[in-house]
Amino acid sequence: MLNLLRFGLFFFMALSLISCQPEEEKASPKQTIVNTKTPTIHHKIDITLYPQTQEIQAFDTITVPPDMTLGKIQFSLNSALKLASDSKNITIKLLETGKTATDIGMDRDNDNEKSSIKLNIYEISGFERGKQAILPFKITGKINNPITAFGEEYSRGFSSTPGLIEERGAYLSGATYWIPTIENTFVSYDMTVKTPKDWSSVSQGKLAEYKQENNNHIDRWIVDTPTEEIYVIAAKFTRYEKPMGNVTAYAYLRKPDPALANKYLETTGQYLDMYQNLIGPYPYSKFALVENFWETGYGMPSFTLLGSQIIRFPFILHSSYPHELLHNWWGNSVYIDFENGNWAEGLTAYMADHLVAEGHGRGSDYRRSLLQNYTNYVDEKSDFPLRDFIGRTDAITQAVGYGKTAMVFDMLRERVGDENFNRALAQFYRENKFKTAKWEQIQTAFENASGQNLEGFFKQWVERIGAPSLKLEKAAQVNGKLTLILQQTQKQNPYTLDVPIAIYTQDKVVVKKLHMDKHQQIYQIPYKEKIIKVEVDPQFNLFRRLHWAEIPPSLSAAFGANKIIILLPSKAPQNLKARYTKLAELWSGRENITIINDDEVEVLPENAAIWIFGSNNRFYHIIKSGVKKYGASFGNANLTIDNKTLNLYDNSTIITLRNPDNPKSVIVGLTAHSDQAIAGLGRKLPHYGKYSYLAFSGNAPTNIIKGQWPAIHSPLISILDKSKKSKAKLPARLALAKLKPSLDPAEMMNDIQTLSSAKYQGRGAGSQGLEMAADYIANAFKQAGLRPAGEKDSYFQYFSMQGPDGKTVQVKNVIGFIPSHDEKLKNQIIVISAHYDHLGMGWPDVRSAYKNKLHPGADDNASGVAVIIEIAKQLAKTNPARSIVFLAPAGEEAGLLGAKHYVKTIQS
Repeated sequence: MLNLLRFGLFFFMALSLISCQPEEEKASPKQTIVNTKTPTIHHKIDITLYPQTQEIQAFDTITVPPDMTLGKIQFSLNSALKLASDSKNITIKLLETGKTATDIGMDRDNDNEKSSIKLNIYEISGFERGKQAILPFKITGKINNPITAFGEEYSRGFSSTPGLIEERGAYLSGATYWIPTIENTFVSYDMTVKTPKDWSSVSQGKLAEYKQENNNHIDRWIVDTPTEEIYVIAAKFTRYEKPMGNVTAYAYLRKPDPALANKYLETTGQYLDMYQNLIGPYPYSKFALVENFWETGYGMPSFTLLGSQIIRFPFILHSSYPHELLHNWWGNSVYIDFENGNWAEGLTAYMADHLVAEGHGRGSDYRRSLLQNYTNYVDEKSDFPLRDFIGRTDAITQAVGYGKTAMVFDMLRERVGDENFNRALAQFYRENKFKTAKWEQIQTAFENASGQNLEGFFKQWVERIGAPSLKLEKAAQVNGKLTLILQQTQKQNPYTLDVPIAIYTQDKVVVKKLHMDKHQQIYQIPYKEKIIKVEVDPQFNLFRRLHWAEIPPSLSAAFGANKIIILLPSKAPQNLKARYTKLAELWSGRENITIINDDEVEVLPENAAIWIFGSNNRFYHIIKSGVKKYGASFGNANLTIDNKTLNLYDNSTIITLRNPDNPKSVIVGLTAHSDQAIAGLGRKLPHYGKYSYLAFSGNAPTNIIKGQWPAIHSPLISILDKSKKSKAKLPARLALAKLKPSLDPAEMMNDIQTLSSAKYQGRGAGSQGLEMAADYIANAFKQAGLRPAGEKDSYFQYFSMQGPDGKTVQVKNVIGFIPSHDEKLKNQIIVISAHYDHLGMGWPDVRSAYKNKLHPGADDNASGVAVIIEIAKQLAKTNPARSIVFLAPAGEEAGLLGAKHYVKTIQS
């Protein structure tokens, strides 16, 4: 088994997701080194789980390749389990008992943690050396390690277990050591899992069997490609599935919820399609969302295990979820050679989290936040090269291993171009699938795709520690030339950089790249147009240490400071002082935090991050006066911010400002409105690092306001003409890929072409074509799963109207609906409507030149009908709180009649 952890972003996001919308939080891998020649052993396993007694019975036949039988074979097994073999050809020798496992599992973010699993070490002999060995074993015993809740102190998690079997569910992984585990090997397997009849199981690979037999449920899982460990997750699941070509998407939920399942299945399809087009074929036959009974955020090969609360946060679908899906390419099929650095976490963050942000036009904000974290948390003593990154254990390893790595890939992209970037990653994946890979393979792929020698680039960014710091010393335009003096202000040797420069004139902005490899360089650029402004690295495409003026004052600067002082309000009423003391104690475990009363300080220190607790603190006036320049203000018992006025007795507020005596440091003013809110604030605030100000309500508490102050006075911006402002805006860079829309354009086009075809006669009043169109829409509503809402349990509402030549004609509206599932909201009705009629042969209002000619009505309004049909298909799979009506009327007046008819019907 490989002691190799693969779960990416989700767990560390989950630390904050349980109660708040997250900052980026990351995972750390286990630390075992493998190479591309790692052998693969095969397991044929039949296991039975007994939840009521926490027991497992497993028959495991291991096939060991000839190369491994040249010497003795040793393996580890959980000491709580008994091992036996009915083979007369092998001898089992117990070498050691009670050894502490080194694999601590997926859910610990602290290297100092130790596994609770004790191991027996066995040696096997008796097989024929140099030949394939078949080793049959029987394993029995109990596995029930308790779920351990972590404390709520600064930067810790919530709960974990290395393995359990109980009535709520079963969780077995490599860290459980539930099967004979041979170190530094890959595994493949054919596994049958027998559980109680109302249970089912999930593992990696392909689901080959899913059936009920007597009083048991049986699943068979086949993994025929090398993987790192064997997972078994089991519980009382309701299973949902959706085929997507060669891949099947699953959702395993602990309670029936077709609406939630459909959201995840649809989203899985969207991201699978995008990443397959971008990188290459998805490496497995399935991807499954699996709901866990304690809060987790794990990403395993071909599935993700998420807590019940986490999966119901709406933003998860397009934040953390694609990150876990992408890990099936980076880390879960192209494995990491940890001896040479963990490249996968930063690449996954770049191609998932960053790609989503860039797709919404926020790529530069995302990159700035990465640089901000590095600047706030990493100094010369704590920095390390990417070659040494194993996994995330704290904010420093997060900022380097994830943030710097992501920025390295962005700089690679800028250097080789999007087309070569995509081609290089596709080649890297194709050539290293189901192998371990290192930075050298990435370099080779990018050199092959771009034709460039990138040895210097990779040596600088993978081997070297530190980051450049930039300053625009001078910008001036004289005689048609722009003169720039750029400086690298760090003490260390200069970096080799291609520095983006944005040049603004009255109506346009041009970006140029300046090559830089010295501490100071002078550039002269011919430029005849009048320049108004110059910006250096305006979209944060260079990995560098930011100047404090480029960064909004934020909580990450407060939490990441080398020295932190918390000032308690000495003259506050006893209950308030106790409240703030409790919060301070939650964070007091860090050596760099000092807690003192405000009356012990005459002047605020300049060399520390200062927390001012309580509005009656003697230094809180600094906060009250400091917010004014940002347009916020305090009243007697309230705060006005973001155009909202908050009562300080009902809301907790957190405001970060620059220290007026040292703008490199920050001051944070904090007010807490209740004793009950303290625990939540202590747990949540470290996960809101990028924000300048926050407000929370309730005892949970719930975030109600968050935002960043603007950054001002950047040393990388020079205004050459203060009398004018440029009208130009720097366009956001296009994302590497786009997510396929959930509405199907091909299906909508088919509806439009059908309804506007000649046989539908322009859908004129009283025409056979209008009747055909009504039938077509009714059938589409039925196929989508809408209930009929017309007369006599049909989709039609009939009425008369004036048609061509003044004749009265019979027409009908088409009405379907999705019922509410909430009794309190069922009378709050949403109507989605588009009329389906048109002018037919030119009646009633058309130019005389076009009279008696077919009017197809593709845009008016076959397109509208196509949209509501497609929306109906999507929403019919959900379980809405309010009733949703889909109304296709045969005219505007008819639409009003249809709406009134439905409201009357549902209310009766």
